[in-house]
Order: sequence, then C-alpha cells, then structure tokens
Amino acid sequence: MTAWIAIGATALGCYLLKLLGLSVPAGLLERPVVRRYAALIPVALLAALTALQTFGEEGGLTLDARALGLAAAGIAVWRRAPFLLVVGLAVVVTALARLVGG
Repeated sequence: MTAWIAIGATALGCYLLKLLGLSVPAGLLERPVVRRYAALIPVALLAALTALQTFGEEGGLTLDARALGLAAAGIAVWRRAPFLLVVGLAVVVTALARLVGG
C-alpha cells in the first residue's frame, strides 16, 4: 500500500512541476541567458549521470570495464560516428573488457 502512495505522490509532484514550468512567463524564457542555460543544463545533467553510473560504486569511485566503454564511446563521438555506432561500440568494448578481465 505504501508503494502506491509513493507512486501517487510522485505522479502528483511531477504534474505540479510540469504545471510550474508552464506558468513561467514567455518573456523570461526568451532571454538569451536563459536560453543558453536551458540548452546547457541537459548536457551537464547527462554528463553527471554518465560519470556517476560509470565511475561510482557503493559510495566510492571505481575504474573498470565501464570506463573503457565510455572512453571508446567518447572517441567515437569525437570522430563524429553515428549514435547507434557509438552505443554499439561502447557495449562491445565493455563486454570484451569484462570477458578478458573476468
């Protein structure tokens, strides 16, 4: 029962957050500084989530096969490879590193 309460509270919170976003005046959103930050914030959040999922483990930092996969993906992005190739390369490099490393 408590899980349903948590799900309902989360859904209500998401709805209220969306409503808050829709109530921001359009003039504020048209400012160049706001537009620039709005474009950069998702990139920063995704980079932080990627770093946390790649290097974080049990409250500490770790360096394992995931880092090699991320490095391979970074190189592929740098070489302007298509997105699916970037993801596939990261998966293959991570899997090979885990296979070799045990």
